[in-house]
Amino acid sequence: MIPFNYFIELFKESDLIVELVWIFIGILFFLVITVIIYLKYLRSTLRRNEKSKNKLEKEFETAVITYLYSGDDNTEEISSDQQVIIEELKKETSKAYRKDILIGTMLKLDYEISGEMAAAINKLYIQIGLKEYTLSKIKSRKWNLIAEGLRELTLFEVAEVQHLVKEHINHPKSEVRSQMQLYLVNLFHFKGLDFLNEIKTPISEWDQIQLLEVLQLSKTQEISDISSWLKSPNESVVFFSLKLAKIYNQYIVKEELIALLQHPNVNVRVEVIHVINHLDIIEAKLDLKNNFNILELEEQIAFFTMMESTYELDDKPFIVDNILNPNFEIKFAAIKILKKISLDDFNTFKDISIDPEFIKIINYVESN
Repeated sequence: MIPFNYFIELFKESDLIVELVWIFIGILFFLVITVIIYLKYLRSTLRRNEKSKNKLEKEFETAVITYLYSGDDNTEEISSDQQVIIEELKKETSKAYRKDILIGTMLKLDYEISGEMAAAINKLYIQIGLKEYTLSKIKSRKWNLIAEGLRELTLFEVAEVQHLVKEHINHPKSEVRSQMQLYLVNLFHFKGLDFLNEIKTPISEWDQIQLLEVLQLSKTQEISDISSWLKSPNESVVFFSLKLAKIYNQYIVKEELIALLQHPNVNVRVEVIHVINHLDIIEAKLDLKNNFNILELEEQIAFFTMMESTYELDDKPFIVDNILNPNFEIKFAAIKILKKISLDDFNTFKDISIDPEFIKIINYVESN
């Protein structure tokens, strides 16, 4: 066996660059060993924490279920057995991470039950003092804790803190704003939409879809007055209000809708035309027809979609003017409408162009 001193002497007699390489290899080897040891320790710690969490979840789940079945069916008062469980859970949740585990367990059970038992879980949440813990989250500087707290307030139906929740109407993080909006609409339904009067930040398309789904699940369908929201400087509020007008057939706001045909955003104007068509607001048709040539192409296409369901015999000159429109969709709609208004005129005009696209449209319309 080669003695260890031999390697030391060999190292000392080596060039500087060789010595530096060996030193680098030694440091690298030490770091690799350190990282391996740390990863093993981390994995071991995570496993212990996971086991501890699973054990706590089972204990808390048993305690909550026992609480639910220990009440007196003849009264809403807390029984002595339930009070013992409440005190025990208070002791067991002295630390924040234990509170989070208990809240998660209660929410899981809340998803699986309904009616009086769900209300009992909400009551237990208050009795243990978890509401105060959640409120501390929504006062946090960390946006993820605020969003988490707002979600908990929603799921446990804590309605009396509306004023605190509204402080986050224009929070810079969209996740926080989304949870704030869902809280208000889940708990207060259409009345909860009053945040639209104050919001200055955009409401994403996804958030609008979620809010509409919640509203449609509501037992009350008595919609709030949306006229002020249609005049909002926040374009996302206008778009959302247009969705409300269409879904809930708000013919009562027809004047506001007609006024929106002058909105600076062409996408708003196009959506307004679709809503006007849905609500059959004929008063807007004449203005749109008279101003057709100064409309943006998207508006013209939307208007011809509207014309397909609102055409009259008096519209024939206007329709004829557009059967050779350079836009395919307008041309196609105009030819279909002309056939419906007057088959004789359709037959007269079908040979006015030899353009292949025009001929294909004519042949298609003629056979359908």
